[in-house]
Amino acid sequence: MPTIRTNGIETYYERRGEGRPIVFVHGAIMDRRMWAPQTDALADEFTTVAYDVRGHGRTGGSDVPTYTVDLYVEDLHALLAALDLDRPVLCGLSLGGCIAQAYAATYPETLSGLVLADTFTQAPLGLTGRLLFANLRVFAALDRVVRYKSLNRIQMAVGDLIKPGVAGEGGTVQELIDTGPTISHAEFVKIVDSLVAFPRGGDVELSRIDVPTLVLYGENEPSLMRDHAALMGELIPNAVSVTEIPDAGHASNIDNPAFFTEAVREFLDGPVQ
Repeated sequence: MPTIRTNGIETYYERRGEGRPIVFVHGAIMDRRMWAPQTDALADEFTTVAYDVRGHGRTGGSDVPTYTVDLYVEDLHALLAALDLDRPVLCGLSLGGCIAQAYAATYPETLSGLVLADTFTQAPLGLTGRLLFANLRVFAALDRVVRYKSLNRIQMAVGDLIKPGVAGEGGTVQELIDTGPTISHAEFVKIVDSLVAFPRGGDVELSRIDVPTLVLYGENEPSLMRDHAALMGELIPNAVSVTEIPDAGHASNIDNPAFFTEAVREFLDGPVQ
């Protein structure tokens, strides 16, 4: 099992292929397996690295009492140094996109490119965003009684009733959650709290991200993600494209993997070079 000591934890990662490196950062309560469509396809030309963020997957939890995106950034910085990756492209989705943008704003000189998918930034949330994040806090509280794997199935069904298509393909996401290592309640709460706190953190300066950046969002995303995708496109100086992924919800890399992967490949073969 490939693990490496990073910032006080044993981080699990999978590395494939040869060539310029691209590192994938998964969303909350998922793990590195969500990126299989991309790592499988891109390993023909690139070195692909997908890892399990602290609290998730085979990396698992830690005794740190509070998780923050800043902590995840330092974990990632230690991982990239330990793997000796030369100016990789960073690709993050949802919580992974929060980590990726915060990393790029903190360590811009260490990257050659950035992909931000189905994510949000530190900006006003609006009514839809406030409701979404309030729902996450309820989700975390209920997890003590009904575990998150069952709650996620309910949440996707309700989400699709309110905003048809937001759950996307759905079945693959649920299967990945169901078959992944179980996250304890304490870890789950720390993960949710880190996600909810990020928009109000105020420490990420998008203007510091000077590498070519591709922003992606699913066609059926809630307005929060669509609005924040446009905002990131405006505020990141070298944002080369804000692209809608057709027939996709909040996990656009899974919902429409062919389109997503081709968009990333074109970015890697174009503006990043």
